[in-house]
Amino acid sequence: QVQLVESGGGLVQAGGSLRLSCAASGRAFSTYHMGWFRQAPGKERDLVAAIRWSGITIYADSVKGRFTISRDNAKNTVNLQMNSLKPDDTAVYYCAASTTGISVGQFDYWGQGTQVTVSS
Repeated sequence: QVQLVESGGGLVQAGGSLRLSCAASGRAFSTYHMGWFRQAPGKERDLVAAIRWSGITIYADSVKGRFTISRDNAKNTVNLQMNSLKPDDTAVYYCAASTTGISVGQFDYWGQGTQVTVSS
């Protein structure tokens, strides 16, 4: 069982930056694939970025070049650095963990979410 707790959300102006963090419980963190998802009102939950246990990363096209996902296995944390934020980035951001892969349906554990609001 893995428990995930996100932090770092908030209100920021367009063009600004935020750093989201996700703290994970459990001893096997280094073996999990980790991901950040977001869900805006009335929309589906979409993958923003993911990092495999090997360190390989993938990004949604909409955030490439602006967001960076990273992990610190010693601290059981995964971070999402978000730069050049746009109003379209406004959403609840969720941290998730997977033991099998990085397709959306493969993430087994989810955090409670943190709100990110980007004002124009």
